[in-house]
Amino acid sequence: MSTSVSTTLLEVRISIDLHTMLKRAAELQGRTITDFVISAVQKEAQQVIEKTSILELALADQACFANALLQPPAPAAALRRAFSRHNELITTKRSRLATPNQTSATSTAKVRK
Repeated sequence: MSTSVSTTLLEVRISIDLHTMLKRAAELQGRTITDFVISAVQKEAQQVIEKTSILELALADQACFANALLQPPAPAAALRRAFSRHNELITTKRSRLATPNQTSATSTAKVRK
């Protein structure tokens, strides 16, 4: 069972020096010039596409982040409860610190005598 792959022809004119370099590089890897060029071009094309995709995602992420800062969603019920509980704890702690404990005040007075 054979599968046929559609192909197309790409012709390029290159300098003799570049042809010599490509031929040497292909020979060093034990490949044909065509195979070497296709591999190198494919790798470069994939890198360009990936870099562009990453940049596009980064810009989209920046826009989403800025939008979240400028128009934050309303706090959920759980977050409101957490803030309320936090405020209760802070208020309780401050009131304890503001009114000194009677036993510790008496002890301090006894030590100073």
